[in-house]
Amino acid sequence: MAAAAALEAAAPPSALWGLVHDFVTGQQEGPADQVAADVKSGSYTVLQVVEALGSSLENPEHRARARGIQLLSQVLLQCHPLLLEKEVVQLILFYENRLKDHHLVIPAVLQGLKALSLCVALPPGLAVSVLKAIFQEVHVQSLPQMDRHTVYSIITNFMRTREEELKGLGADFTFGFIQVMDGEKDPRNLLVAFRIVHDLISRDYSLGPFVEELFEVTSCYFPIDFTPPPNDPHGIQREDLILSLRAVLASTPQFAEFLLPLLIEKVDSELLSAKLDSLQTLDACCAVYGQKELKAFLPSLWASVRREVFQTASERVEAEGLAALHSLTACLSRSVLRADAEDLLDSFLSSILQDCRHHLCEPDMKLVWPSAKLLQAAAGASARACDHVTSNVLPLLLEQFHKHSQSNQRRTILDMILGFLKLQQKWGHEDKDQRPLGSFKDQLCSLVFMALTDPSTQLQLAGIRTLTVLGAQPDLLSSGDLELAVGHLYRLSFLEEDSQSWVAALEASGALATLYPVAFSNHLVPRLAEELHAGGSDLTGRNGPAKASRHLRCLQALSAVSTHPSLVKETLPLLLQHLWEVHKGNMVEGSSEVIAVCQSLQQVAEKCQQHPESCRYFHQTAIPCLLALAVQASMPEKEPSVLRKVLLEDEVLAAMVSVFGTATTHLSPEVAAQSVAHIVPLFLDGNVSFLPENSFPSRFQPFQDGSSGQRRLVALLMAFVCSLPRDVEIPQLDQLMRELLELSRCHGCPFSSTAAAKCFAGLLNKHPAGQQLDEFLQLAVDTVEAGLDSGPCRSQAFTLLLWVTKALVLRYHPLSSRLTAQLMGLLSDPELGQAAADGFSLLMSDCTDVLTRAGHAEVRIMFRQRFFTDNVPALVQGFHAAPQDVKPNYLKALSHVLNRLPKPVLLPELPTLLSLLLEALSCPDGVVQLSTLGCLQPLLLEAPQVMSLHVDTLVTKFLALASSPSMAVRIAALQCMHALTRLPTPVLLPHRPQVIRALAKPLDDRKRLVRKEAVSARGEWFLLGSPGS
Repeated sequence: MAAAAALEAAAPPSALWGLVHDFVTGQQEGPADQVAADVKSGSYTVLQVVEALGSSLENPEHRARARGIQLLSQVLLQCHPLLLEKEVVQLILFYENRLKDHHLVIPAVLQGLKALSLCVALPPGLAVSVLKAIFQEVHVQSLPQMDRHTVYSIITNFMRTREEELKGLGADFTFGFIQVMDGEKDPRNLLVAFRIVHDLISRDYSLGPFVEELFEVTSCYFPIDFTPPPNDPHGIQREDLILSLRAVLASTPQFAEFLLPLLIEKVDSELLSAKLDSLQTLDACCAVYGQKELKAFLPSLWASVRREVFQTASERVEAEGLAALHSLTACLSRSVLRADAEDLLDSFLSSILQDCRHHLCEPDMKLVWPSAKLLQAAAGASARACDHVTSNVLPLLLEQFHKHSQSNQRRTILDMILGFLKLQQKWGHEDKDQRPLGSFKDQLCSLVFMALTDPSTQLQLAGIRTLTVLGAQPDLLSSGDLELAVGHLYRLSFLEEDSQSWVAALEASGALATLYPVAFSNHLVPRLAEELHAGGSDLTGRNGPAKASRHLRCLQALSAVSTHPSLVKETLPLLLQHLWEVHKGNMVEGSSEVIAVCQSLQQVAEKCQQHPESCRYFHQTAIPCLLALAVQASMPEKEPSVLRKVLLEDEVLAAMVSVFGTATTHLSPEVAAQSVAHIVPLFLDGNVSFLPENSFPSRFQPFQDGSSGQRRLVALLMAFVCSLPRDVEIPQLDQLMRELLELSRCHGCPFSSTAAAKCFAGLLNKHPAGQQLDEFLQLAVDTVEAGLDSGPCRSQAFTLLLWVTKALVLRYHPLSSRLTAQLMGLLSDPELGQAAADGFSLLMSDCTDVLTRAGHAEVRIMFRQRFFTDNVPALVQGFHAAPQDVKPNYLKALSHVLNRLPKPVLLPELPTLLSLLLEALSCPDGVVQLSTLGCLQPLLLEAPQVMSLHVDTLVTKFLALASSPSMAVRIAALQCMHALTRLPTPVLLPHRPQVIRALAKPLDDRKRLVRKEAVSARGEWFLLGSPGS
């Protein structure tokens, strides 16, 4: 019975014969897969397949014999892991013998050998046997592309698994492959062939006497001239072939004697692509070549590179020529010299200097910069090259600077000097005595100081850049040099004629202050302090505007040099002291002075973020001081002071909010915990003990019946707590949230209620999920619903709803959908509809004070895309269902959402939304018009086919808006008219006369920016349809 079961389990031979017959005689392809599946399932063995194919394999008809071998090969391709060693041996002997068969049979034989080359059970020696048979019996280049690719695959498989055996063939393997590859033209095969050649070289196969032949068989394709056919399914690009061939040509120094003359010839050709490819290949070769390979060709290589840099009109060729020169010099620099060997680097650099030096003496001539670039490319290759070139060039340039008196010539020379100084900075020297700049230091300083005192702004700028680089050289400048430099920077910081120089001077001061804090502490900060005191005492006199300008520059200079912890400890007290002086004496009449000080403090806080110690010092010094000033200003007084009038203004508090936020975001957890333990009780309990000068005439109670001024300071609390890291625990959080909710309902002071709503939302966003968060959310929902029902607090309730919705949208909270739907419902509200529409802009845009990533808010990636997907269908549906007088609110909301959506997300939805966008252009609201135009302009560039279907409407709408009362709308409409020219020309040509006539009117617009856009748009419409447009 067991024998019977075994017979039943095995496939009957007749079934196998039937499959073989269908494949060989019936010309059906399916049986091959069926046979392979049966072999893999164990129904029968490969040997049984061979027996079933017996008559087909011996058939005198070539095509029948080829079909039989093809079936066996297809089975082997799927079943080769199942083969035993003895089966592999027999099959390889069979296939090798069949390589002598008719050419119709060869493709199927090669497929079988490819399958066998993948066998793990391949015995030693057979790989060599197979390749010898292929090399001897098959003329590969007479085969079709696919069969040639099969041969390359066989070679690749054997090189991967039988490397040592193939290396035993010696140079015969290399010669055999050369015969296989010779004459290959198909790019698919060339990519594989180039990879094989690269592996031959990189894995140390023997090339024997065939180095030149191997080079010839690959270099004949250089430079690659291949343009892929349109819609090429293989995706092979010209760049793929270029990089593969370059990897081969640059893989061994043995090719140098053949390759370098070829590269020189191609660089000297007229073909741009050949020049670029040759220079890039030379660059790659220098990584593996040495002095020996380059020696004989250096003069010719230098001549070719020099000519390309001097004469080319192509920036790309110039850049590649400079890169090649850099690599050549680096190659010569790293080669180890024998004691008796010639130093090729010195002689090569001498040739470069000889050909370029005299051009440096002609700063007005066109070859001065190409020469400087060549010298700098060589100098940048190594420290030795840099020293050699610099020591020869710097004396010449210093001499030329004094020889030429015109500012533009001096600027050119100074910019060249700057390039060489940057290279010295790159390489540096540990030993001070070895630095080539040391001997030129006095001359360089003198030259820089001359440039800084020159009336030419451009020369001053060059001098400032050079001074910055000189200062970056370690221990180069003496204390006397630094004192002079600081003096010049101080003077330039107060120049009134040109903004460029003083901005550059401030940047240079910041960079150098980091390196030389003592010099700036001794020579600059005291002068700025004196200027600050003197300037602040008389801003209202005859010279008020001039003094105000100097005063502002002084504040900016103090913040600019606050780049070192020791300097922060000097500049920060000066700025804070200045605010206290505002408090104690009536130094200012407006808020601009306090805002300027706050902006400087915010810039100092930004610089302190790089240094934890400075960050701690700033926060612990500035925040209590600012809070003390603000609390003092909020106290009721019999005689209102300047401070009270100024510090409580919206703009000033906004500037202080920026300082608080910047000073808090980078706090360490320990410092943050200490600060929050002081600041929250200050606002909840009136605990002022940690504030300096904390003797106030009455209690500070912003939440408990405090004055309007005290309530306004909740904005500072918002800036602090909403910028803390998420893991910092906030004391008395439950009480704080309830107080914020209560204050957000205050209808007497919109500034305070909005600040409270934002603070509440910022804390909600960061709060971890759980019961307490749910309680806060329920409180917020109850407050919003109660406020929206009726009464004087509707506007405040709406503001709270808006900010809470944004906080939840950013973190993907489930309640955000309900609140967004409630916001949509308000679009139909007669009182709040327009505000609700504008609220969608807030939901989609980034804030600057709360709910920011910098302030550690939870902002999920792609929240805008999710909001669009969840809510735009409802907005569209609401628009269609809304009464006519409410539709503009829906259009405005939709426009805000689409305008801030990434364009790749919007493009697939464009066909369904475009009609609404076009309708939005007819909305009389200028905000809607501007937002919609901003949304449409990029779509005209990115989706021209869809937009061209509505070209009639677009032209009419844009031309109408080009006469809008709003300048911003006119400019946006004209930009869209310009973008329209990207649509297909045939759909635009009927509108061309009308558009050209209509665009004549904005050419006379009273605003220059509108006229500029009109000229640009009209010019493009004039050129529409002309040749080359």
